[in-house]
Amino acid sequence: MKIVILGGDGFIGWPTALHLSARGNDIIIVDNLSRRAIDNELECESLTPIRSMEERISAWKEVTGRQIKFYNIDISLQYEELVEMFELERPDSLVHFAEQRAAPYSMKSSKHKRYTVNNNVNGTNNVLCAILDSGLDIHLVHLGTMGVYGYSSVGLKIPEGYLKIEIPVPKEGDKTSNGHVDEAANALPTGNASESDSSDDETASTHSNDSEYTPKDDNIPMEIYYPPRPGSVYHMTKVLDAQMFEYYNRNNRMRITDLHQGIVWGCSTPETLLDERLINRFDYDGDYGTVLNRLLMQAAIQHPLTVYGSGGQTRAFIHIRDSVRCIEIALSNPPKPADRVLIFNQITETHRVRDLAALINQLTGVPVGAIGNPRNEAAENDLVVENKQFLELGLKPTKLSEGLLYEITELASKFSDRVDVSRIGPCCFWLPAPTKND
Repeated sequence: MKIVILGGDGFIGWPTALHLSARGNDIIIVDNLSRRAIDNELECESLTPIRSMEERISAWKEVTGRQIKFYNIDISLQYEELVEMFELERPDSLVHFAEQRAAPYSMKSSKHKRYTVNNNVNGTNNVLCAILDSGLDIHLVHLGTMGVYGYSSVGLKIPEGYLKIEIPVPKEGDKTSNGHVDEAANALPTGNASESDSSDDETASTHSNDSEYTPKDDNIPMEIYYPPRPGSVYHMTKVLDAQMFEYYNRNNRMRITDLHQGIVWGCSTPETLLDERLINRFDYDGDYGTVLNRLLMQAAIQHPLTVYGSGGQTRAFIHIRDSVRCIEIALSNPPKPADRVLIFNQITETHRVRDLAALINQLTGVPVGAIGNPRNEAAENDLVVENKQFLELGLKPTKLSEGLLYEITELASKFSDRVDVSRIGPCCFWLPAPTKND
């Protein structure tokens, strides 16, 4: 399979490119190296010393004999170059990582909010348009986030993208808000939304992944996108992505898989361990460091563990080795042209942040240092997530274990001289500081 990896220089993009290349796929990386530019902006480099893209690709060929191509394209701005690349390379599939991925960075200022929206939303729309203009049937796999669902306790298991609902049928003679009789009361469709949209194709699949249920009499059963509740500008762009996917899929029968991923922990995969020049990036700072990696790095340098607020935030997690494996599974199981957007919850387990901090404290003896929560979120939440689709397709989850935790602390200890302690704490706040008039 020929696969384009948009954002292939990043934290998940790079190990995914190597994982897929090692399995015999032809890989093309497209990246504008913006994450490296943000390192310069924030004056905080990856804990691990990542090499240039040219050196990375050269090392991969030297170690494995396999070639990875690279195009330096900004997909949010260089539309014609993107279309030309598609027409030249004619890929079978496309993996889209090329978005500004940090919630804190997206909340730093109006400048950062605007950049995140412009980069992420324009980039995704350009990708969708470029696929159409190329005339190719390209399967798009997009890395989304569990954050689109929000983190409020809702009292139900969060489904994989679609929520089954029922709508009461208007009774004949019912009046609308303007006082007129509803003439269409007897003409409302039955069945779920996807069945109505694809009624001209009897083979259309809805990828329903919930248990069967019987609707109440006189109600219309439907499946809708799970109502979004983004918690940052970054998460909001992922919600907008989902709306674009629904439209282009419905209007143009584009084949799209959207992966709602949990927080990634870990750094290394078997491929990145083959040579030091292939090492993956490891972010530990308050803007880009994911919570478990950040806490483990702090333990490695004996820095108090920075738990925000009560630590009662429950989050979904996945190890980076499982993340790249999920991408492979999604590519190997594409939707048909008549299918609606296929959505997976890409997670393997959930944990409360304070429980993770307590575990690390138990293993390392490093104390927990609670600080004020910079985010505008519930102090405590429950999170129960459906994730059976990947499990049914063969994913064998890598669960949290002492061995893997020590692996990360050892990596952090090795490069501890690269830590800038001033960058560990939160760098921005969701709500502005109160003024004298407040």
